[in-house]
Amino acid sequence: MDTRADDRLLSGAGARIVGLDVARGLAIIGMFAAHVVPRADAAELLVDGRSSVLFATLAGISLGIMTGHTRPLPRGSRADRLMGIGARAVILFVLGATLAGLSSGVAIILDYYAIMFLLMIPVLFLKRWMLAGIGASLVGLAALLGAGQRDVDYEAGPVALVVDYYLLNGFYPVLIWLPFLLAGLISARSDLSRPLTQVLMMVLGLFFAVAGYGAALVIPAVSAEAHSGSTAEVLGSGGLAIAVIGALLWVTAPERGRPGKLTRAVVAPVAAAGAMALTLYTLQILALAALVAARENGTDQGLLGWDYPGWPLLIGLIVASVVFAVIWRRLLGKGPLERVLALVTQPRRRRDRTPHPIGQQPSE
Repeated sequence: MDTRADDRLLSGAGARIVGLDVARGLAIIGMFAAHVVPRADAAELLVDGRSSVLFATLAGISLGIMTGHTRPLPRGSRADRLMGIGARAVILFVLGATLAGLSSGVAIILDYYAIMFLLMIPVLFLKRWMLAGIGASLVGLAALLGAGQRDVDYEAGPVALVVDYYLLNGFYPVLIWLPFLLAGLISARSDLSRPLTQVLMMVLGLFFAVAGYGAALVIPAVSAEAHSGSTAEVLGSGGLAIAVIGALLWVTAPERGRPGKLTRAVVAPVAAAGAMALTLYTLQILALAALVAARENGTDQGLLGWDYPGWPLLIGLIVASVVFAVIWRRLLGKGPLERVLALVTQPRRRRDRTPHPIGQQPSE
């Protein structure tokens, strides 16, 4: 493990990587907006689809950090970590399926994430060029199979239905979304603390974003609309996610000196929200499901009179989430669901009291 790289990434408080937490915070706020902003027509918002893609890319980075960060874990120490990732996938799937059973009006992504995590396990320790090749192949294969272009066939047999729903034509087709996780994993293996890596993430990310969205602008038959599943959308939204993460890592890095310290102070509330993104995502779905239930029961005015969708609801979700996250982080540390995941996915830390070389391994 390159502990010098770890040192350069840490903010000094709770061994968190500030730039990644800010990115998660922006993604969760973007999801709030995508879910509850009122729309007079079907016009697409900037946050549509891209917030979820940002989360998926960050998930790939998290997997990279959990499995060694810049240097993959040696063979003899991988089993526990892989079992932990598998356990995390099971928890996410159960949680996602439970939330999907609620009438929230939101397409739940957690169970899809679980499938993605399981499919990532065999490739976690491959070289970066191999990961890039797999990602590019998946982009081509998804286009070849027409993934994301058809409705799910709910009358198909059990196996065919699972493949159709999760891999090809569900809300978040795994075949289309895996390249985002692979891009995040490649980024983690490239040493996120290096200014060169951060700059390359910004430059290459913007290049692919321009290529994807630019193609949709100049080629009549090409679409890059959110959730379209097109190659242009994958390149555009994925490139934008990588560029945003690289920029946030750069502006919040300790190497930025006083400006960096000021930036970290300004974005601290958003970072606090990002540090417990799973908890806030879950609470959001529960809140929206409660609003739907109240509306159906004719008692919606009893819930602060908030309309769903509606701007007051969006402001309320953001303010409540940030305030809750800041207070919880200050008093109790990890978010409640994040604490559960940590207990399940890091079993060795409860038995092994040998400290990490810098006191604590950086969190994803």
